[in-house]
Amino acid sequence: MTHESHGDGGAGRDSLSGVADGWRTLLDRQLGLLALGSAVVFVVASFLQLRYGSYPMTPAEVFAGLTDPAIVTDPRVLAGLLLGGEFPDVANTTLIIWKIRLPRVLVGVMVGANLAVAGAIFQAVTRNELASPYVLGVSAGAGLAVLVVLILVPVLSSYLPFVAAAGGTAAFLLVYAIAWQNGTSPVRLILAGIVVATIGQSLQTGLFFFAGNTGVVQTALSWLTGSLTGTSWSEVRLALPWTVLALALALAGSRQLNVLLLGEQAASSLGMRVERVRFGLSALAIAATAISVAVAGLVGFVGLVVPHLVRNIVGTDYRRLVVGCVFAGPALVTAADVGARLALSPIQLPVGIVTGLLGGPYFLYLMRKQRQLGEL
Repeated sequence: MTHESHGDGGAGRDSLSGVADGWRTLLDRQLGLLALGSAVVFVVASFLQLRYGSYPMTPAEVFAGLTDPAIVTDPRVLAGLLLGGEFPDVANTTLIIWKIRLPRVLVGVMVGANLAVAGAIFQAVTRNELASPYVLGVSAGAGLAVLVVLILVPVLSSYLPFVAAAGGTAAFLLVYAIAWQNGTSPVRLILAGIVVATIGQSLQTGLFFFAGNTGVVQTALSWLTGSLTGTSWSEVRLALPWTVLALALALAGSRQLNVLLLGEQAASSLGMRVERVRFGLSALAIAATAISVAVAGLVGFVGLVVPHLVRNIVGTDYRRLVVGCVFAGPALVTAADVGARLALSPIQLPVGIVTGLLGGPYFLYLMRKQRQLGEL
């Protein structure tokens, strides 16, 4: 009995030591520098987003509006913003910041985090660092479903997150079915995803012939290019709970993502049911992508570029990689949106155009750099 007790105590100490090592891994120097750099980029971009526009403000006005006691010290007002309610009578600067510009920043944060984490998950599932929601057809499926609702069944517009999730899920199931041959492989998943994405994009273009008026066409174009223009607290309320849930599950699944990187045979020898885990993690990435598509449309290349940049800094350990994506994704999207909004002012470009201009050359750089294209 004494020997067993000592053994149990040793196992407990080993478990606590493993937890401590895990936290030290998460908080290592590289990850800390990445988080700090991302935070600096985000703060600067957010300040520019809040200050400039058709109604420019001084830094003092931005600070005063952001910290207006009529909002920040009133729990009922804050609850109303998150749960829905009337906006109080406040100064113009406060109104512009809290009702127009701040929601755009917050939606950009959630879109960036969701797409970056979704891309990281897809890259682990396929063991290919060129994988992303776009490449695997998930974004095309979600976007097609959203466009069907916007153009043909606008009465269902209030259910866009669920519609996008259904479209993304259907697209990925189709990809899985095409790639399945007594199991799947990373290469077959990528090739099947490209086929489904191409078909989805063609169908999206075809839907424009059914648009009833130019207003619907403009809305549809905004979705296809990815835009944060006109976002409000309703989009924040729509995306926030699902974003928190998706990111929490991604962090919890980081160990399984690490095991998947070892390869199917190694993962199976460790007791993992590879197809079941791969499918479950893919469903999580689909949900994260659907959230972004529902509130901002098809913002491209974030899910490709961010995980690769983070991987170069913190390494391939998904306990660090997922955390790094949560910081770097919002920084990239917020900075890109500032450029989209202010570069050609008063004309506002969709943020998806800017991320495409940034991501396209980086994609070419990856293709030239990799001898065995995209293999992790």
